[in-house]
Amino acid sequence: MPRPRKGRQVCRLPDISRFGPLDVPAAAAGTVSMTVDEYEAIRLIDLEGLTQEECAGRMAIARTTVQGIYNEARKKLASALVGGRVLLIEGGEYRLCDGLGQGCGNYWRRRHGWEG
Repeated sequence: MPRPRKGRQVCRLPDISRFGPLDVPAAAAGTVSMTVDEYEAIRLIDLEGLTQEECAGRMAIARTTVQGIYNEARKKLASALVGGRVLLIEGGEYRLCDGLGQGCGNYWRRRHGWEG
């Protein structure tokens, strides 16, 4: 029997969870679903510039797990962009952090002078 999955720590849910082409109806474009933990890996590595090791520490999972999550997320982003498909961010196995730590998205937003 496989070991139960550990919830990945996520700092905050995305403000916007649906992206897509403006000139094609969503039904015609098709959809790509990205999990919240895949979104978090993209945010930490590509937006904040963390290494996979640092990202793993923030998400409280192994670096090899981050690598798999990140690779899958990049494939989904590419599929949505190249194929002109709607990207939905939803679901996954995650837990929200308390919002007070340095690794939290709220901290990042305050540090960069963003409100919201």
